[in-house]
Amino acid sequence: MNPTTFPGRALGEASSRPGLSVDRLGGVIAVLIGIAVFAAPFVTYRANRIVAGEARMLVEAVSPILAGAVLAAALLAAVAAVVVQQPWLRLGAAALGLMVVTPSVGAAAWFLTPPGNTFARISPALGFWLLALALGLLVADSLTRLRLGPWARLAALAVAAAFVALLVLSGAWNGLSILKEYATRADGFWREARQHLFLALGSLLAACLVGLPLGILCHRAPRLRAAILPVLSIVQTIPSIALFGILMVPLGYLAATVPLAAEVGIRGIGGAPALVALFLYSLLPIVGNTVVGLAQVPAAVVEAARGMGLSDRQRLTQIELPLALPVILTGIRIVLVQNLGLATVAALIGGGGFGTFVFQGIGQTAIDLVLLGAIPTVALAFTAAVILDAAIDLANGHD
Repeated sequence: MNPTTFPGRALGEASSRPGLSVDRLGGVIAVLIGIAVFAAPFVTYRANRIVAGEARMLVEAVSPILAGAVLAAALLAAVAAVVVQQPWLRLGAAALGLMVVTPSVGAAAWFLTPPGNTFARISPALGFWLLALALGLLVADSLTRLRLGPWARLAALAVAAAFVALLVLSGAWNGLSILKEYATRADGFWREARQHLFLALGSLLAACLVGLPLGILCHRAPRLRAAILPVLSIVQTIPSIALFGILMVPLGYLAATVPLAAEVGIRGIGGAPALVALFLYSLLPIVGNTVVGLAQVPAAVVEAARGMGLSDRQRLTQIELPLALPVILTGIRIVLVQNLGLATVAALIGGGGFGTFVFQGIGQTAIDLVLLGAIPTVALAFTAAVILDAAIDLANGHD
C-alpha cells in the first residue's frame, strides 16, 4: 500500500518502510539547509551601495561562536525535519533556528563593516534566504500538521510580527543595507506605504460596494449574469500595465474637460488610473463568488424561510448572505492579495506605492532598494491571506 494513503497522514509525512522513518518534505528541507550553510554565501559585502558585491560564507561573515550557533541550530532543524514526527517538536526546532539565524545576519553587518565606514553595504545572500525559506517551510508544515484553529493561527501571526518588530526596533538589523536604505527614506517609505494601502484597500472597498449588489442581481437574473460575467472575465485577461495605460487616455481627457475632476485628483497619470484599474480587476472575483455563494444556499432552507413568512429582503439578509459569506470572503481574499501585488505596478504611471522603491532600485542597480519595496509588499499580502483565511474559517463556524 502506498504510504501516502494511510488515514491521518499528511502527504509530506514519514515513509512507512520497515526500519525507516524519513519525512519526505523534511528531506527537501534538510537539503536546502545543507546547501545554505555549506555551499551558499551567507551575506554579500559591497564597498558602497552600487558596486558589485563579494560573497562571504557563514564562517567568514560572523564570529566563530555565532557561526557555530547558527550551524548547530540549522543542523538541529534539519534532523527534526527528517526524522521527528511530533509537530510541536518540529515547530520548536524551526522556531529556534529562526531565532538564531535572523539576528545573525544583522550581526554579520556589524562584524564585516570596518569601524567608522558609512559606505559599506552588507546584504543577506543566497545562503541566508535559503535557510530562512527552509525554516519557514518547516514552520508552515508543523502548523499545518497541528491543524490550528483560526484564532490560534492569528496568534501565531501576531507572535511572528512581534518577533520581526523586536528585531527592527532593537537595532539588531540596523547594519544591513536595506535598513540603511530605509533610514535615508523613512518619510517617503511611510508615505508610499499609505498610498499602497489606499490603492489596495480603496479599490477593494469600491469593488465590494459595486460587486456585492451586482452579484446579487446576477444571481437573481440569469440573463444579466450571462452578459456581465463574460465582460468581467475579459477585463481579467488584460495585462495590468496595459490596462493602466488604456485608462490614462479617458481619465486625462476627463481631467482636462471637467475642472471638478482635476480638483478631486483625477488625472491621466498618478493614482486615479491605478485605482480604477484595480477596481476593475476586483469585480470578477467578488461578483463571481457572490453568485456562487448564493447559488450554494440549499433551496430547502430558502423555501423554509419563505414558509415562515420572511420577505425577500429578510431572506437575503438573514439567510442567504450569511450562508454565502464564506464563499464571498474567499473572493475578497483573492482580491486583496491580488491588489496588494498589482499596486506595485502603479508606480510606473506615477501612482506611488511600494513599487516606487522597486523601480528606483532597478534603475539604480540597487538591489536593497528593490527589497525595500518588495519585502513589505510580500509581508502585507501574506498577512492579509492569513487574516482572511481565519475569517473564512470563523464564518464557516470553525473555532
